[in-house]
Amino acid sequence: MDRPHNLRHTDRTAEFELVTAASSHLDAIVSHVEKHIGKPATVLHELVSDLVHVDIHVVAPTPQRNYYTLVTSGMSDRPMSVPAKFQEYRFAEVMICLPPDWPMEQAQWKDERNYWPIELLKVLARFPHKYTTWLGPGHTVPNGDPPAPYAANTKMCCAFLLPPVLEPPDFWKLAIDEQTVINFFGVHPLYREEMRLNLKYGMGPLCDRFDKHAVSLVLDVDRPNGCQKRFWFF
Repeated sequence: MDRPHNLRHTDRTAEFELVTAASSHLDAIVSHVEKHIGKPATVLHELVSDLVHVDIHVVAPTPQRNYYTLVTSGMSDRPMSVPAKFQEYRFAEVMICLPPDWPMEQAQWKDERNYWPIELLKVLARFPHKYTTWLGPGHTVPNGDPPAPYAANTKMCCAFLLPPVLEPPDFWKLAIDEQTVINFFGVHPLYREEMRLNLKYGMGPLCDRFDKHAVSLVLDVDRPNGCQKRFWFF
């Protein structure tokens, strides 16, 4: 891929467009999730949708997969504005994995410390359609400019997209028809220093840091910073 993209919020290029119907790919996505991950225990439905109707399908933890898996549907209802040589990435959905003790009751989501990963999926699913851009592997989307922590319980401030490596390769893509192939991307929050490493050197060195520090791809709001300097010299 080309130089990593750091996609910032700029002036919106698309007008508000109310969407009331569920995703046209809903059944196919749900069947795909059930086949490769597990049957969703619940679906987080949007009440008011702009541009695309984004639902989040929640697969509960099991002994074999001891974490929540949250997968969007709706992002792929519109093609993204990809460069000509990246047509294979025109359609996408995003997902995130949360620890088994993550607060998942709606009443608990009034606290942004519990809700921000869910909000992040919604923001990312709508982002390329709002700003006429695209999301692909290695892309980062900072939380503001300059990037601010997502909530009071973490210092991470940027979303990093990777193939969903916790899932079997057969899950990574879903062919709807010859023209529509949906790519699924895992969302991994980053610290600012990790974002800078990715932008300067690409996703390979950052993933090497993840391996070196045994960074879990299940969200850990207190995980070590893979680029934190341990010693400072004056």
